Amino acid sequence: MILKSIELTNFRNYDRQKLSFSPMVNVFLGENAQGKTNLLEAIYVLALAKSVRTSHDKDLIKWDEDYGKIKGRVARRGDIFPLELIISGKGKKARVNHLEKRRLSEYVGNCNVVMFAPEDLNLVKGSPSVRRRFIDMEMGQIAPVYLHLLSDYQKVLQQRNALLRDEMRQKKGRDSLLDILTESMITLASEIVRRRLSFVSRLNKWSSAIHSEISDGREQLSLVYESSVHDVSIDSEQSKIEEAYKNSYRRLKQRELDRGSTLFGPHRDDLQFFVNGRNVQTFGSQGQQRTAALSVKLAEIELIKEEVGEYPLLLLDDVLSELDDVRKTHLLSVFRQKVQTFVTTTSIDGLDQSLLDRATLFSISQGKVEPMHK
Repeated sequence: MILKSIELTNFRNYDRQKLSFSPMVNVFLGENAQGKTNLLEAIYVLALAKSVRTSHDKDLIKWDEDYGKIKGRVARRGDIFPLELIISGKGKKARVNHLEKRRLSEYVGNCNVVMFAPEDLNLVKGSPSVRRRFIDMEMGQIAPVYLHLLSDYQKVLQQRNALLRDEMRQKKGRDSLLDILTESMITLASEIVRRRLSFVSRLNKWSSAIHSEISDGREQLSLVYESSVHDVSIDSEQSKIEEAYKNSYRRLKQRELDRGSTLFGPHRDDLQFFVNGRNVQTFGSQGQQRTAALSVKLAEIELIKEEVGEYPLLLLDDVLSELDDVRKTHLLSVFRQKVQTFVTTTSIDGLDQSLLDRATLFSISQGKVEPMHK
């Protein structure tokens, strides 16, 4: 999978910018706050129709402009086709090969990306919402139907929470309507969790092997999906997950009515990281947390290749300066697997010479990008 070119209009600090890329390594060099991260973000948004940095679409549009646009040409499975995303106050319009898609879930998955930034350490030590978002974004680009399930679940969850709040205020029961909404929620939740369990199981296989290699066999990483309901494990079938949810509903119903909120479901689940049997989020050193995060990110690349048949784009936002030599070596080894890579940095002094030999260099200053001659 190759991103051959990108064209930005009114995106972040870019007025107009069109670039063609090397199929191997592309390095963006510049001082801080010049637009390096914005360019990587544009590639990410082109692929996933969402930003990793903000949940507010207006933040992506250049100041005082009504819309922003990202266009790209992608080579995949021997075909070359355009992707286009227009962002405005009315929402997003997405086109694949010039055809507009009614749902973003029909757009996502045409270009796969893995992004690694210094803040990805938060994947391990951050809040559960960070890890849920990680799972949802990665699963969504592998299986876009998952995004549709997730959207339906969020709608039912909002309706259910509104009903619970209303009942709490009015102190009068609407059990039949609550039961109906709960039944719909359980059907969607059990399918989401079944898919998540399968995803975490496959991710665990790759990340465990990678982590063992990085640590020279001294550490064993394992990922555990932590469900908000009892009796749900990696081997659970959907019918068993549904039954666990029904049991939780019966057990928690009065507490939910008292608190006016849904107390179980995939929106309350988490992903746990264990190194040699110890929870690295609680007991691990910063080095162990960084290695766990790196292992999972590298595992993403292999899992996407396994699922879609091609490697994703790799986006590295000023991350090489954050890694020691051992971790950097393992990350750089990915480039030898012919993964198209985009790197931002303030200086090429610390970059591996073998990387630079294969790289196309760009200079970024005040929202303008120019190719550099070696």
